[in-house]
Amino acid sequence: MLKQASKTRHGNAGILIVLLAVAIACMYALHRCSTSSPVQQPATAGTHHSGGDTLDIAIAYSPTFYYKRGDSLVGFHYELLHTIALRSKRPMKFHPIVTLASALQALNKGYYDLVAAEYPVTSENKARFLFTDPVMLDKQVLVQRVLPSGQVAIKSQLDLAGDTVWVVSGSPMADRVAGLSREIGDTIVVASDRQYGPEQLFLKVVSGEVKYAVVNESIARALARSYRGKVDVGTAISFTQFQCWVLRAGNRSLQAFFNSWLRRLKAGGDYDRLRAGSMSTTMQAAPMQRNG
Repeated sequence: MLKQASKTRHGNAGILIVLLAVAIACMYALHRCSTSSPVQQPATAGTHHSGGDTLDIAIAYSPTFYYKRGDSLVGFHYELLHTIALRSKRPMKFHPIVTLASALQALNKGYYDLVAAEYPVTSENKARFLFTDPVMLDKQVLVQRVLPSGQVAIKSQLDLAGDTVWVVSGSPMADRVAGLSREIGDTIVVASDRQYGPEQLFLKVVSGEVKYAVVNESIARALARSYRGKVDVGTAISFTQFQCWVLRAGNRSLQAFFNSWLRRLKAGGDYDRLRAGSMSTTMQAAPMQRNG
C-alpha cells in the first residue's frame, strides 16, 4: 500500500511538473508575441509612460474611435492607428478612455503621447495643444428623445432657450453651447458630466435621465441606429469642423510622424478603404460592448 501510494504521489508530481513546464512555455511564447508585435493589447490608464519606442495612445471608447465587436477591436480611428503602427513598425499601446478631461491632463503630464477623441480644432485649443492633420470632418448635434406624438421638442437652436444641455466635461462642446447662448440672446444652461463619455450621455438621453446632450454627429448617428423612432439627432449645434488627433504642445517630431503617415495612407487609398469598411461595420453595430 505504501509503495502504491508512493508511486501515485510520484506519478502526480510528474504530471504537475509536465503541466508546469507547458504553462511556462506558453507564458514565454505569449510574452514573445506581445513584445514583438508593434500593436499591444488595450491597457488600463497608467500613471507613467511605457518608455522606449512605445507610443501610449489614449483613445475614446465610442463607435467611431474604438470598441469591441465580438472578439475583435474595431473603430475607424483605432484601425487607422493600428495600420500606422504595423506599417511604421512603431510599437503602440492603446489605453481606452471615457473621460476626455483626465486624458488631456495625462497627455500634458507625459503619460500619453496622443489622444484620439472627439476634440475639434479651434483657435483656443490650438493655444493649448498640437494637432495632427485632419483625420475626418464632423460636427456637433443635439441628442433628444422623440415625443409620443412622433415630434421633437427642439426643432431649432432657438428652442433651447431656458433649457439645460449636457456635455462631456472638458470638451469644446461647452464653449460651443455657451457661444450659442450668446448668439440667441437667451440663457442655455451647460451641465458637464465628469464621469462619462459621449456614448453614456447619449444613453442617458435615451433613458430619460437627462433631456438633451451635445455630441459629435458621427457618434450620435451610429448609436441612434439602435434606437430608431426613439431618439433624434438631426439638430446641428455647430458647423462642420476638423477632427484631429491631439498631441502635447511642442511635440513637433511626433506631429510630423503622424502627419506623414496620414498623408501616405490617404494618397495610397488605404484611408478610404479603412473608412468605408469601418463605417459599414459601425452601421451594423448594436449598442457597444463595454470594455473590461
